[in-house]
Amino acid sequence: MTSAENAESEPLIDLQRLVVSIRRRRRLWVATALLGLILGGLVAVFLPSPPTAVAQILVIHPDDSPTDSGTLMRTDVAVLQTTKIATEALKKLNSTQAPEEFLKDYEGLGLTNNVLQLTVKAKSKDEALARAQAISDAFITEYIARNQAAAAAQQKALLDQRNQAQNELTPIEAAIVAEEAKNRNANPAQLERLYARRAELNSKISDYDGRAQEAGIGTPKVAAGTQIVDAPRILPRSFLKTLATDAGIGFALGLLAGLGLAAVTSVIKDRPVLRREISRHLGASVIAQLPEPPRFLRRSRAAARRQRVATTLVRAVRQPGGQVSLLDLGAREVTAALAVDMARELAAKRPVSLVDDLPKADLRALAGEGQIRVLDPGDVPLSGHERRIGVGSVEPGTSWTELEFLGEETILVVRAGYANTEWLHTVARQLADRHIPIIGVVVVDPDPRDHTDGTLWDGLHTALRGRAARPMPKPVEMFPRERKNGYPTPYKRAKEVANADQPTKRFAPVSPDNAEAL
Repeated sequence: MTSAENAESEPLIDLQRLVVSIRRRRRLWVATALLGLILGGLVAVFLPSPPTAVAQILVIHPDDSPTDSGTLMRTDVAVLQTTKIATEALKKLNSTQAPEEFLKDYEGLGLTNNVLQLTVKAKSKDEALARAQAISDAFITEYIARNQAAAAAQQKALLDQRNQAQNELTPIEAAIVAEEAKNRNANPAQLERLYARRAELNSKISDYDGRAQEAGIGTPKVAAGTQIVDAPRILPRSFLKTLATDAGIGFALGLLAGLGLAAVTSVIKDRPVLRREISRHLGASVIAQLPEPPRFLRRSRAAARRQRVATTLVRAVRQPGGQVSLLDLGAREVTAALAVDMARELAAKRPVSLVDDLPKADLRALAGEGQIRVLDPGDVPLSGHERRIGVGSVEPGTSWTELEFLGEETILVVRAGYANTEWLHTVARQLADRHIPIIGVVVVDPDPRDHTDGTLWDGLHTALRGRAARPMPKPVEMFPRERKNGYPTPYKRAKEVANADQPTKRFAPVSPDNAEAL
């Protein structure tokens, strides 16, 4: 599979990588959640909620019906939160506060179709009670006056229609009297029409009178029924409950903010954390992994794990003579300790030296006094039976030209999530330009739930299988020169590599006796 096909098959956002990155940044979102928890608790302690008074008002609606869906009560709530009610309440309180500001201190809620709950906040309990009483009185007064005005207007309209019908009835009565005065000359059909019209007008007048009386009767019921059924009272407040509520809200907001920040930074920074990503970007297989070294406890268990990994690496690099390097990328302490463990493993059979080119690491203190020598780069030429392990770094600021003197092949010790994709490509390219094959990658601090495969299968230049291939010679210098430290020139090294033959295995011919055994 080519790099173009890899780019095309790679999703825009890898959910597995996103989840792993968020989990690895748990310190971030746990810290933000704890910060939100603390801030919520401080708000509850130093900024307590003001005293709150509650009152309930029974509202009688003239047009109420069992099928009402709460429209009338929603209308009452909307009227309660108007500047007219706020202005009347402020007049009762003799306050100079602006009605628009006063509206922010109270709110209404329809509990049922006829019960309105009023909630008022103030600086003190007495002020909260007074405000609740004033707002309730202002609402009731305005509601009764509004219904009385509506009833009076309806009654007046009915009476006007009645008077109009009476005015129309007067000429009809006169026409009937005049027609009856004609005696025998009266027109029966005309009298019949006049009688019918008089009866119709009398019915209308009677109906208008009855409806006008009903309109007047409806207002006293509304005025008597609309009242405060639950006097203003202060809501009890529990400090512990308030503290727990505010702290919980702060914790939730801080946790969400931390998770969002971790997700965004994981996408923007583009730092591979999965084994398959690290191996793909470096072009080498993951051959071992180590957890993050503990700071205080369980150091013996960590040392045992590191020793097992060192044994695995020694088996991978065990060849007669030669020099191998361990290059650090974000795990300096682990790289130094791993190099010392490898040297101790190899020291049992042949002389071993460590070439210390790892900044901010004291290999001499780790190695102690014994068979392992710690040298600076280029101190003593490499002897025939000596094995050297160069320890260096490929972090930003690395001197790439010195890597080839640390070892002819290398093992990368990479901390998961430390370097971005661009820098991993840079490391792989620089090592390839200097013809330093990567034996494998040791991942430090991997995700415990990472089950991806870190092995590359599409080339002999990867993992341990690539070591069987014939290496390419290094570029030859125009004017080769001997090094003062005794290392061979690139020309000599290229010539030796080019003339080197691969080992040939000879097998004995198969005889009939051992053929039967086979």
